[in-house]
Amino acid sequence: HVRQLYALVSETLRYASVLEKLLDGAALLQAEKKLAPQLAKVLVYDLLFGKGLKCGGRWKALARRHRARLEAELARMKVRHKVSRNEDLLAPEKAVSAAASQVPRYVRVNTLKTCVDDVIDFFKRQGYAYLGKAASVEELKALSGKKFLLDLHLPELLVFPSQTDLHDNLLYTSGHIILQDKASCLPAFLLGPVAGSHVIDACAAPGNKTSHLAAILKNKGQIFAFDVDPKRVATMNTLLTRAGVTGCQLAQQDFLTVDPRDPKYSRVTHILLDPSCSGSGMVTRGPGEEAAPSAERLQALAGFQRRVLNHGLSFPALQRLVYSTCSLHQEENEDVVQAVLQEWGSAFRLVPAFPSWPCRGRAAFSGAESCLRASPAETLTHGFFMAVLERCKEGAAVPSSLPAAAKESPQPGEGTEPGAAPKKRKRKKQRMK
Repeated sequence: HVRQLYALVSETLRYASVLEKLLDGAALLQAEKKLAPQLAKVLVYDLLFGKGLKCGGRWKALARRHRARLEAELARMKVRHKVSRNEDLLAPEKAVSAAASQVPRYVRVNTLKTCVDDVIDFFKRQGYAYLGKAASVEELKALSGKKFLLDLHLPELLVFPSQTDLHDNLLYTSGHIILQDKASCLPAFLLGPVAGSHVIDACAAPGNKTSHLAAILKNKGQIFAFDVDPKRVATMNTLLTRAGVTGCQLAQQDFLTVDPRDPKYSRVTHILLDPSCSGSGMVTRGPGEEAAPSAERLQALAGFQRRVLNHGLSFPALQRLVYSTCSLHQEENEDVVQAVLQEWGSAFRLVPAFPSWPCRGRAAFSGAESCLRASPAETLTHGFFMAVLERCKEGAAVPSSLPAAAKESPQPGEGTEPGAAPKKRKRKKQRMK
């Protein structure tokens, strides 16, 4: 049943832009105001493109009630696009496949449950060939078949060919590995809190970055994770439980309403801030799925992002904050960081993080090269932006390029900076069977 459900959801996502147009054309969501958009897409996909509705009760009755209108709208859509098959409606989305196919399948080893060596051994027993640590992005690009590498930058990230499907793999279903894009792993890695720290994940759902923070903390310390959407919080709770995360307080709350002066947060020294954005860096999103945001939309997003970044910097014990987006637009990235740094004067500085990372911030202001960018073409990842901000101290030395955790408690595989040769790590006595 889990495999069938995954296949249904995957196909629904593949047809997402078509389904959105069908829902709009048939005015289904206007007629059924209590029907959630995502559930509507699944129902309509199964009704018109799948193997027929498998559900029962009121959802089946609801879908059948609107069947004629949906089928008529589908027919009109085919006429407009001059196609005869449902699959031909997907043609406009093929342009995205080139970028998506370049991005490998990244697998983060969950060190709360296992270690890199044991995961490598597990995959080798499953018939995969381990090629060692990658020396360049070109090596990642050349991966094919049942081969995998250790990432050249992140010490607990394995890299498989892009089409590798591990959703049914025992290590994934048991929480020993996390399927997470490399760029999405960078914010927690760059924040690098030492074990025992108090950390806020300000816009946390679905929880992959939160579980990564917990692994860096070794479940020692405290994480406060916020998200305003109750469904996303419930999903995050399931993910964190499967990953073995403890010491994390989830709250269904808008981060902007959190009081920095609350004694509960008096020891918060690190904040990971990944606010809502245009999502323009996500390569799996089809070109017809969402139009490029207007200038007004970008300004509205940037205004929200400035507010939430200012709010994060107002926590009294804060020492380090990572601001990240999955956006390509300067308005949401360098411009936001520049505006907020100007507001805070000399209180915070931009850290020149991860010097060996090849893709830097745009030259929008002096020092913007300290920021990081990621892209399918240059780093074989989704499009991302990251900036590391630290509180200034009187007489402070030149800001470090490393997370505190990397300096004080090096992770296995780290040297003097991210990307250095990994050290040999001890194997756990209890191995995976």
